[in-house]
Amino acid sequence: MCRSSFKLWRAMVRVHSATQGPAASSDQPAAAAARSQLAGSEQPEVFTIWMKSLVLNGSGCTVYDSAGSIVYRVDNYGARRAAEVCLMDLAGNVVLQILKKKLGFGRRWEGYRWSDQEQELRRRPWFKVARAWAWRGPSRCTCELSGDGAGLDAAATVRYRMDEGRIALSRGARIVDGATGLAVAEVKRKTTAAGVALGADVLTLAVEPGVDRSIIMGLVLVHGLINRAM
Repeated sequence: MCRSSFKLWRAMVRVHSATQGPAASSDQPAAAAARSQLAGSEQPEVFTIWMKSLVLNGSGCTVYDSAGSIVYRVDNYGARRAAEVCLMDLAGNVVLQILKKKLGFGRRWEGYRWSDQEQELRRRPWFKVARAWAWRGPSRCTCELSGDGAGLDAAATVRYRMDEGRIALSRGARIVDGATGLAVAEVKRKTTAAGVALGADVLTLAVEPGVDRSIIMGLVLVHGLINRAM
C-alpha cells in the first residue's frame, strides 16, 4: 500500500470509529438502549459527513450512517466548485444531480432526481436552491421543492431555508421548514462520546423523521459548493 493510500485509509478508520457514538459504548445503560428501540422511527436519522472524497487527490465528500456504513459519496476528481455535482450511493449509482445555473449576476442550483424509472423527471428540476444575501447577519440558502416530481401534489410547493453557519458548516447550521419555522435538520462539527471535537471537515447531520434526506443532502452540497468546501 502506498503512503498516500495508507494515510487515506487511516483517516477513514478514524471517521468510521467516531460514528459509533455513545450508543455503541459498552457502559451505555440498557435502559437507554431500550428507550431508543421503543422510539423507533421517531428518532432523527444521524449521519457523519466527511468532507473528503474517496478518490485520492479528489474533491468531494463521504457520508456514513450511524452504523459506520457509507451511504452517499461525492467525487469531483479534483475540480472544486464544479458546475455539476452528483450525489452517489456506495456502488456509484447517481441518486441526485446538482447543476449550477447563471442568472444575471446571481447563481442558482437545480437538483434532479436520477433513476432509470424516472427518465422524464430528469428534464425537470426537483428542487431549486438560491442564496439570499443579507446586509446584516448571516446569509441564507433557500430551497424550493416543486410538487411536480417530488411525490407531492402537482400544485404543492415546499420551501426550506438553511440558516448558515456562515462560511463553515462546522460552526453549525439548521435547515428550517419555511411554512412552520421548525428545524428539520441540523449540521454541526462532530464530537466524540467524550466531547472531543474532531477536525473541521468531519460533521454530524441529524435529519428529522419524515424528511427526505436527499433534499437535505442537496442543501448541504450546495452550501459546500458556495463556500469552496468541495
